[in-house]
Amino acid sequence: MENFNSLGLPQPLLQALEHMQFTTPTPIQAQAIPPALEGKDILGSAQTGTGKTAAFGIPIAVKLMSSPRGTALVMTPTRELAVQVSQMLNLLLRKQPGLKSALLIGGESMPKQLDQLRARPRLIVGTPGRINDHLERGSLMLHDTQFLVLDETDRMLDMGFSVQIERIMKFLPPKRQTLLFSATLPHNIVKLSEKYLTHPVRVSVGATSTPAPKIKQEILHLSEAEKFPQLLTELGQREGSVIVFVKTKWGAEKMAEKLRRQKLSADAIHGDLRQNQRDRVIAAFRNKKHRILVATDIAARGLDIPHIEHVINYDLPQCPEDYIHRIGRTARAGAEGSAMCFITPSDKEKWWAIQRMLNPEAKLERPSGGGNGRGNGRGKPSGQKKPGGQSFRFKKHRRSGGSGRPSGVGAAA
Repeated sequence: MENFNSLGLPQPLLQALEHMQFTTPTPIQAQAIPPALEGKDILGSAQTGTGKTAAFGIPIAVKLMSSPRGTALVMTPTRELAVQVSQMLNLLLRKQPGLKSALLIGGESMPKQLDQLRARPRLIVGTPGRINDHLERGSLMLHDTQFLVLDETDRMLDMGFSVQIERIMKFLPPKRQTLLFSATLPHNIVKLSEKYLTHPVRVSVGATSTPAPKIKQEILHLSEAEKFPQLLTELGQREGSVIVFVKTKWGAEKMAEKLRRQKLSADAIHGDLRQNQRDRVIAAFRNKKHRILVATDIAARGLDIPHIEHVINYDLPQCPEDYIHRIGRTARAGAEGSAMCFITPSDKEKWWAIQRMLNPEAKLERPSGGGNGRGNGRGKPSGQKKPGGQSFRFKKHRRSGGSGRPSGVGAAA
């Protein structure tokens, strides 16, 4: 599959792909689209930023264009991802004005969504919570759903949506085509696929616990007190758009305010913002009104902004898998990017878990309690290969106070 023309797609869809400048399929698209067009269920996994949305979006578009009846339902874990998926699918269907869609997410006007549903949409994209709201109201009917997509399924389960997914499944017809996509495939995802997919085609592109190859990863060991001054240094040394990940909603707002006080153009996004506020923040960042976006893990998935050049993990994620998703916000679609991690003595366990995920075959000594986490100050040479093939740059950091002594840069916290 060298190009989309070889798939026998409807002419309006080919025109839409050309308009979107989609010419060469990505590996996940090349593997997933042909069996999906044949009506087969798909269990797919791939690194973030590899084109999974089009991998299920193109088969959805073909299904809806080729039949006068039947609906497609796409479930995503977050509002932001639902919005982006809806936007892409609507672009694919731009030549078919009769194919209406509905976006069902929390934080949006319920009357607006009810109006969309009254128009009998054939494409429905939403989050499990709001989809359930409409099912309970009786405003959403899924008895004619012929195509179901579960996107970022691992994240949906991490966020506690398993019960809501179960409820939604009861409203769906047993005979349907189901595509399940997930960045990781832990045991609970495999069990879910066994329950809801029929003889699925297994599609996997690359190691899902491995970052994209064009991300330059750096780690820096330092104390909690040194983190903000070092962040200012990093921001001053880098050009282009930056996402700074922190662990709490309150911390995101506080950090953005501190950066603005330093005359830096920054804004924050987190789960406490209303949907219209989130949309404004993302639109401003996408349009380069702000150079820096401070975010919680709400932005770790589903945020597809090509011009993001740097990711800084000011705080490490609670879940090791979220490390891959965070740094996957840069180096999208084959571009280059950089990812920096700040590691404090209290981050030993988290960093060890991330290393275990990245290099499962490596023999890593679990960190013990005690110690100042500063290492011996020697560090490792730039670009040295870690076990398992991961390449990190161990950046030297001089402690404040003029001692000139590195704060301990090494492979483990």
